[in-house]
Amino acid sequence: MAETTTLARRHLSTTSVVFMIIAASAPLTVLAGGVPTSFAVSGLLGVPLGYLALGIVIMVFAVGYGAMSGHVQNAGAFYAYVTEGLGNRQGIAAAILALVSYNMMQVGLYGLFGFSLATLLSSTLGVAVPWWVAGGIGWLVVAALGVNSVDLSAKVLGFLVALEFLVVTVVSVMALVSAPEGLSLETVNPSHFLTGGVGVLLAFGIAAFMGFESGAIYSEETRNPRHTVARATYIAVGVIAVFYALSAWALSVGVGPSAIVGASQELGPDLVFAWLGERSPALATVANVLFITSLLAALVAFHNGAARYFFALGRTGVLPRVLGRVSAHSGAPFAGSLAQSVVGLVVIMVFAVAGAGSELGEMFPVLTLFTWLTNAAAFGLVFLLAVTSVAVVAWFARDHHGHGLWTRLVAPVISAVALIAVAALILSNFDLMIGAEGFSPLVVVMPGIIIGSGVVGLLWGEVLRRTRPEIYAGMDHVDRIPEAQEIPLAPERR
Repeated sequence: MAETTTLARRHLSTTSVVFMIIAASAPLTVLAGGVPTSFAVSGLLGVPLGYLALGIVIMVFAVGYGAMSGHVQNAGAFYAYVTEGLGNRQGIAAAILALVSYNMMQVGLYGLFGFSLATLLSSTLGVAVPWWVAGGIGWLVVAALGVNSVDLSAKVLGFLVALEFLVVTVVSVMALVSAPEGLSLETVNPSHFLTGGVGVLLAFGIAAFMGFESGAIYSEETRNPRHTVARATYIAVGVIAVFYALSAWALSVGVGPSAIVGASQELGPDLVFAWLGERSPALATVANVLFITSLLAALVAFHNGAARYFFALGRTGVLPRVLGRVSAHSGAPFAGSLAQSVVGLVVIMVFAVAGAGSELGEMFPVLTLFTWLTNAAAFGLVFLLAVTSVAVVAWFARDHHGHGLWTRLVAPVISAVALIAVAALILSNFDLMIGAEGFSPLVVVMPGIIIGSGVVGLLWGEVLRRTRPEIYAGMDHVDRIPEAQEIPLAPERR
């Protein structure tokens, strides 16, 4: 297969990037899994306001992030931004940390996907398969899409996300119509949000937004790199925050504000499907199927992100250059995609062996592979967002590029402080997030892997500076779009 080191150019419109971002956030997965979990673990009614608050924090982050995306273009977004803002060595550290976080998030999802698909096959068709076989089916689909044109992924994700929005909307309308306690506004009362325990709520809630930053990863493949990423990020975050808040409120109304916490603690992620099953078994089955396709969409989105980090690091020589190869036929980061697929396959195999005969039974992939890896990844990505905010401030301090004080300083500083606080909340509540009873070594080990990857990146950056200075120096400003450069743009369809 012919290969190059340049990604396919000018393929993605704003709409395509929005769907990529929302797919990573997985709307139906959030409603079925994230919302009941937040109610159950926090014990608070203020879950809808939690999504709005986090949405505001991320929108503030997007101000500087989006502005910088118009001047810096690279498939390894965090890598490029931190490199430009804080220096090459710090950029390499951010890149390795991002690579580990994206891979952990993507691979961890195979645990929930495999369990959910195996359960569906057993309950509907009477076909019993191990979770790792079901996970392997998802792995094959993701691997195939990853080495094909990003246009194909965008179309598949667009279709799946549209179905997710449809089913969540239908569920929300049904909930508001049933309303055993009436159309109550109890769960959007600020007193239920601004109270003790809000830290747990925010720590769990931030996972619903993971993937919103992925718009910049596709900057090299957008039709208008100066505007598409920022526009798509604003649209996606706004839609996600409002949609999650409304659907969480609707679910609380459908179950009843006085019962939602107890029901969430009793049924967990099965709450939505059990509630639907009492009213429409057919719709409950459809929702179950779309829950699995929602997970598949998130797997594809995070696979694309990890593959592009492999590509970006391989292209510059930070990692073996073979990873920087791109298919001349599809324009996809072929080598990076294969590398991510290999990582996923190896981890699935390791957990399949480790789970054989486990006392956790069928829940093994959910309580280990999914819970451990995705929560650690969420911490890593939030920490990276905070570092990127600092990098944005440092970069604009050297050259304002025509941006005002709010864009280049105030918004990034506010977002950095807020995101550091959220990262600290995740760490302090990590035992709750992984379901540990009492102290568990995983509370140290899993976040330690994230922090350790950043330290390894710093050390590797220093090694490159000393032993391969041509690669280290070659990172300087390589991703910056010249201000005077006129980029011919195709008309953008929204």
